[in-house]
Amino acid sequence: MYDFLRPLLFALDAESAHRLTLYALGVAHRSNLGRYVAVPPAELPVTAFGIRFPNPVGLAAGLDKNAEHLDELGALGFGFVEVGTVTPRPQPGNPRPRMFRLPRHEAIINRMGFNNAGVDALVRNVEGSSYRGVLGINIGKNKDTPNEKAADDYLFCLERVYRHAGYVTVNISSPNTQGLRDLQEEATLRRFIETLREAQERLGSQSGTRKPMLLKIAPDLGEAELDGIAEVLRATGIDGVICTNTTIDRSAVAADPHGAEAGGLSGKPLFARSTAVLRGMRARLGETVPLVGVGGILEGDDAAAKVELGASLVQLYSGLVFRGPKLIGECVEEIRRQHGARHAAG
Repeated sequence: MYDFLRPLLFALDAESAHRLTLYALGVAHRSNLGRYVAVPPAELPVTAFGIRFPNPVGLAAGLDKNAEHLDELGALGFGFVEVGTVTPRPQPGNPRPRMFRLPRHEAIINRMGFNNAGVDALVRNVEGSSYRGVLGINIGKNKDTPNEKAADDYLFCLERVYRHAGYVTVNISSPNTQGLRDLQEEATLRRFIETLREAQERLGSQSGTRKPMLLKIAPDLGEAELDGIAEVLRATGIDGVICTNTTIDRSAVAADPHGAEAGGLSGKPLFARSTAVLRGMRARLGETVPLVGVGGILEGDDAAAKVELGASLVQLYSGLVFRGPKLIGECVEEIRRQHGARHAAG
């Protein structure tokens, strides 16, 4: 069905197509027409940071910022769904247009700017959903909150989403909130993560259930910066790392009509850079910290390559725009096939 609808969607601007797609998924789900949208893959169980996932292929944050479409997205066959990024207060994000497709490069540039309805709205939507799969909730700070008070915003969100999340992702790597990536500097990051980790343990003790905390990092980091981040992660006991967010590098799309648009670049051109960061973090952290590979997965081989290089889980976003929901099952099956082949060879 998606192959048929894609030309119609691509005739719209990217953000309008995004909204229409989610609306159509909701209609299909409520009308019991989901079998025409996607066939959920057979289970391929994976355990990471203490959670059992039915399969290792998840939805990345950004597609459903307010958790308004959990039921229909969960029915597509994802092993887990991550919603957000959510901030304490509602904010409109950056002016439109703020999302651009680059079809020749199978890429997207977005400068959405954490547009969302606020954490209280997200919590209401989660509570009203029938989704019972693994749910990640991605948290951030409001645009007008200075970095020296950023931890307050993250603590506010963490306390409100904790009860509803399977895991919580701390997003300090979006290029679309000015100064946000400065929080990745080693000394700043150490203080920041220590504060959140203390709250995580307190909330776990109060609720009787400890929820994992993941950090999502940028792909535009040098070797020394990766060294510093890895040292902080080892010292603070973070549960997992998502490698990576979008890139500000434009070298691969410089000739595209939209190549100079401000924002984060995702899709196929991000694959090599995000995978290099994944490989680098695995080398630095060993097997002690589970990694989630995201960035540039356009086919099953891409997902399997990230798993081969150390990812316990992978996430999709831009690939869904260009390939549709069938990409989910394709990734699961290719990971299964390559894992089986390695197991047989070993």
